[in-house]
Amino acid sequence: MEGGGNLESSIEQLLNVEKQMRLSGEVAGTKKAVTDILQLCFEARAWNTLNDQIVLLSKRRGQLKQAVTAMVQQAMQYIDETPDIETRIELIKTLNNVSAGKIYVEIERARLIKKLAKIKEEQGLIAEAADLMQEIAVETFGAMAKTEKIAFILEQVRLCLDRQDYVRAQILSRKISPRVFDIDTSKEKKKPKEGDNLVEEAPADIPSLLELKRIYYELMIRYYTHNNDYLEICRCYKAIYDIPSVKENPALWTPVLRKICWFLVLAPHDPMQSSLLNSTLDDKNLSELPNFRLLLKQLVTMEVVQWTSLWTAYKDEFENEKSMLGGSLGDKAAEDLRQRVIEHNILVVSKYYARITLKRLAELLCLSIQEAEKHLSDMVVSKALMAKIDRPMEIVCFQTAKDSNDILNSWAMNLEKLLDLVEKSCHQIHKETMVHKAALKV
Repeated sequence: MEGGGNLESSIEQLLNVEKQMRLSGEVAGTKKAVTDILQLCFEARAWNTLNDQIVLLSKRRGQLKQAVTAMVQQAMQYIDETPDIETRIELIKTLNNVSAGKIYVEIERARLIKKLAKIKEEQGLIAEAADLMQEIAVETFGAMAKTEKIAFILEQVRLCLDRQDYVRAQILSRKISPRVFDIDTSKEKKKPKEGDNLVEEAPADIPSLLELKRIYYELMIRYYTHNNDYLEICRCYKAIYDIPSVKENPALWTPVLRKICWFLVLAPHDPMQSSLLNSTLDDKNLSELPNFRLLLKQLVTMEVVQWTSLWTAYKDEFENEKSMLGGSLGDKAAEDLRQRVIEHNILVVSKYYARITLKRLAELLCLSIQEAEKHLSDMVVSKALMAKIDRPMEIVCFQTAKDSNDILNSWAMNLEKLLDLVEKSCHQIHKETMVHKAALKV
């Protein structure tokens, strides 16, 4: 009890000092007084007294901003020294309440919320942790380091994905522009800020910008995997592949390049997919993976691909990658792969044939007539192809119907060519006549 009495009397003395300093506007003296009070409570391990003093000091009339900031920063150092989890949560909540609504300690509040969310997550309360993190809009914090902002938003996205809240995860992920990862950080530091606008240094536990880039794209892969958006997953892996530390290490880029190839093959045919396919084929590293080079080559070459022989050749490779594709997605991915091969074959047929019977089309695709018709109809609906089916005659016509403007334009061009030829002919006749007349005069 004697120790407790000494603590109370010491705090009382310091509170009087703090009052004098505060009323006279002494910033340094007030800061020292409040931090000394907290230090006394900490050294005595009087955690309840510490919480009470933090609240008391913050609510004193005309309390200086600098004193509150110093007090919050000082108390944050004690969080990891707390004896048990309940005391830790209590201290974090006290500091959180003190810093709420105060713009000058917004960064400290964000860090406190992050610590509290981590504790909640460790206790298995994912939803609570996600709700806590979503309260903080770090993108509005001018003084927070860029890397710390990105790391905080990524943590928000991760918690949303963990609780399977994919809509909110997408909204939060849009707060980060992918272009921010490509900015040269060495050039940025040449812009000094003055006074209160000074940007703080990021804490030591915050990853580098390139490491944050990898984390960002890995989270986006998790999001797009939920929607089976193969092309976007491929683009995310491509961004990871382009990180210098990955590209320089064969042990790191080999599995990533394999994934790029698989998702390129699984992605529906469109201009973006074609562009990525060709750029991947031009990659020198692909020569290290001859099987995948051959697989991509087959999809670029305008030839019909036999599904059975392709599946026999790549089934083992596909099974190896199944862990990457995710258990439940494995069978769906196999079905999608077959779908892509059929679509490729229909596009090839449309390039070589203007008209073809359904029976012959089904033979080329190794499908029944009903299946061939279904796949062809799906491609027409998705506007990947122009085709018409004469069902009584069972003939597919791949020629596109021209509208009136196209027909008139072709007629105009034909007339232009005709008049051009007539003019050239007249010129030649005139020339011949002149040459003949000159010869007669001689």
